[in-house]
Amino acid sequence: MNAIAKKKRHSRETVQDRILDIAFYLIVGIFMVICLYPVYFVIIASFSSSSAVNSGKMLLWPEGFQTSGYQFVFSDARIMTGYANTIIYTVGGTLLGLACSLAAGYSLSRKDLPFRGIIMMVFVFTMYFHGGMIPTYLVVKNLNLINTRAVLIILGCVSVYNIILIRTFFQSNLPDELHEAAIIDGCGNMRFFIQFALPLSKAIIAVIALYLAVGYWNSYYNALVYTTNNNLKPLQLFIREMLMQSNSTTDFADAELASQHMLMLQVIKYAVIVVSTVPIMCIYPFLQKYFVQGVMIGSVKG
Repeated sequence: MNAIAKKKRHSRETVQDRILDIAFYLIVGIFMVICLYPVYFVIIASFSSSSAVNSGKMLLWPEGFQTSGYQFVFSDARIMTGYANTIIYTVGGTLLGLACSLAAGYSLSRKDLPFRGIIMMVFVFTMYFHGGMIPTYLVVKNLNLINTRAVLIILGCVSVYNIILIRTFFQSNLPDELHEAAIIDGCGNMRFFIQFALPLSKAIIAVIALYLAVGYWNSYYNALVYTTNNNLKPLQLFIREMLMQSNSTTDFADAELASQHMLMLQVIKYAVIVVSTVPIMCIYPFLQKYFVQGVMIGSVKG
């Protein structure tokens, strides 16, 4: 009788587990649809006719397939210039930011660094208090960096939050015994950092690189403030100008043409969104697996 009772209890637990699994997958599926459908909608809207987009008929697939939105976007020669500039700023800023952040994070992770606590306090202080836009602009101007590519690469390349993540990673994943063994064998701090620390830090490097790349790719404010030369403007700033121009109907003498342009406005906006986000969307899946580890790294900042 006891064996039968245990078997029935085990059977009931199995059914409950299955019900919980089904409920869990159902909830996750609903959240996945909620998160992915807006992205899917933007893509199909960019390939749909303007009348379908404005009437809201389109739900699951493009209506009246056309590429007029993309033709409008790529007919503007500024798009290619903006793409080239954004790639330069993203690659250059990411590499510079990685070099500075990794060096600072490793240095602050070393217990033998003099005044480590004071330096860390100064870094954290800058997270909450800074000079503001006007002092920053004056510094940039006095350094003759206005209307240069360097200002768009240098500004924003270092984040105290990234340095804290890197410092915590090195403290958690590089045992002191490894460093002591390397020192005994005649290895200095620089050599240990290059030959030991960096090869063991692929996860945090990928996370920080993605943080920096996304930030540079989406950045437009620094270019808006510090550049007036169209040859230096990034893609996001050109897209902003295109959207502002597309909202205007003053260039159309014919009311019918102005009306058609306004109908095309939504399609153009969706096409612009796709054009500006596709490169990052293509890179993100390859680095997504490091994100969970990166978040866990930042959960403890002691």
